[in-house]
Amino acid sequence: MMRTRPLKVALLGCGVVGSEVVRIMSTHADDLAARIGAPLELAGVAVRRPGRVREGIDPALVTTDAVGLVQRDDIDVVVEVIGGIEPARTLITTAFEHGASVVTANKALLAEDGSTLHETAEKHGADLYFEAAVAAAIPLVRPLRESLAGDKVNRVLGIVNGTTNFILDRMTTSGAGYNEALEEATALGYAEADPTADVEGFDAAAKAAILAGIAFHTRVRLDDVHREGLTDVSAADIASARRMGCTVKLLAICERSADGRSVTARVHPAMIPLSHPLASVHEAYNAVFVEAEAAGQLMFYGPGAGGAPTASAVLGDLVAACRNKVNGARGPGESAYAQLAVSPMGEVVTRYHISLDVADKPGVLAQVATIFAEHGVSIDTVRQQGKDGDAWLVVVTHRAPDAALTATVEALRKLDTVRGVASIMRVEGE
Repeated sequence: MMRTRPLKVALLGCGVVGSEVVRIMSTHADDLAARIGAPLELAGVAVRRPGRVREGIDPALVTTDAVGLVQRDDIDVVVEVIGGIEPARTLITTAFEHGASVVTANKALLAEDGSTLHETAEKHGADLYFEAAVAAAIPLVRPLRESLAGDKVNRVLGIVNGTTNFILDRMTTSGAGYNEALEEATALGYAEADPTADVEGFDAAAKAAILAGIAFHTRVRLDDVHREGLTDVSAADIASARRMGCTVKLLAICERSADGRSVTARVHPAMIPLSHPLASVHEAYNAVFVEAEAAGQLMFYGPGAGGAPTASAVLGDLVAACRNKVNGARGPGESAYAQLAVSPMGEVVTRYHISLDVADKPGVLAQVATIFAEHGVSIDTVRQQGKDGDAWLVVVTHRAPDAALTATVEALRKLDTVRGVASIMRVEGE
C-alpha cells in the first residue's frame, strides 16, 4: 500500500543535472511514487542566482539559503549536485545530522573525504548514495558494492572520462592534433572552458579512487592515485600504437596485487590492443572492464556524462534512498574492512613503449640495450628509423616494475647519444 504523506526532497544545485532531476521527478511522478511506495515532493531548491528563470520549478521553492534548507527536519532526502569540496561537504554532513539521507554526484568530495561522509551517515542512521559520481548513467557503483559483494574483484580497468576519450578518438580516427581535437570537444560541449580537470586526469583520478575503494573494500583517497594527463600524447604516439595493432586511451586502472596484500590505483594514457573491448569505445562514451574471481570479465558501457544520463543515475539513487525511508531500512554503507595497503606507482608492473631521439651512428642500439639490461628491464621489440644523422629508436619492453623503467629512462637521458626521450607510454590490456 502506498502511504499518503509524501517524501520531501531538497535539491542543492539546479544547473544542467539539477534541472534534469526536477524534470524527471515531475514527468514520471506517478511511476516514481509507485516504485517507492510514496509520492515525492520537491520541498526546496538551493541556488546561487535566484533570479534566473527555471522552467518547471515553482519560484517559491527557490532559495539561496542552502544551510537553512538542509537543516529542515521535514526533509527526507537531499540531492547534492553543486560539486566541489565546500560548501558541499558542510551541507551534506548537516543534512545527515538532521536525519536526511543524501544522493550526490560529487566525485571530488567522495575521493577526498568519502570516509568522513560515510561515518557521519552511519552515525545518524542515514544513507549515502553516489552512483552518478563515477560514470553517470552507467550502473557501476551498485553492481560493485552489491551485485559483486560475494565475489573477489581483482581489477577494474576503464575509460571514465568522456572528454578525453573524445579527444583521443578524434586524434586516432581523423588525424587531428591534440589542440584541434580539444577545440572540437569544446565546441560540442564535451569540454569545459577550462578543461584542466579532464585533460590532466583529475576527474578520472577521483573516479578511480572511488572505484578502488568499493572494489577492494579499502579506503583509497585521491592522493593515493597516480595521475598523468593526455596533453603530451602526440600524433607520433598514435601512429606507433597503430603500427603495434593498438590504440591510445586514457585509462583508470585499479588492481589488486598478486599476493592480495595491496592495491594500486592509477590514471594515465596507455596503448591497448585493438582486440580489447575498450578499444572500440568511441566518441565521448565511457566503459569499465571489471575482472572478478568468480564472475570473470564484465564490461559496463554507456554515456558517462551529460545532464539527462547523470540525472538518470541520481533518480535511481533517489528511489533507493526513498524506499529505505518508507520501509525503515538502510542501504549499504562503506565497506573498508580489508584495509589493504595502497602501493606506490613504482611497484606497478606493466609493459612500456619508449620513443628515443638518438644519434644515427654505430653502437647506439647496443648502448641503449645495455642500459635496459642493467636496470632489469627486458626488451621485447626495437624499431629504428634514421636519416642524415638523425634517428628515432622505439623500444617496447616486456613487463617490468615502474620504478625500474623510471631508473632506465633517467640513465638513458645521460647518454651522449640520446638527444631526448620523446615519449613514454604504458601498454595495457594484454
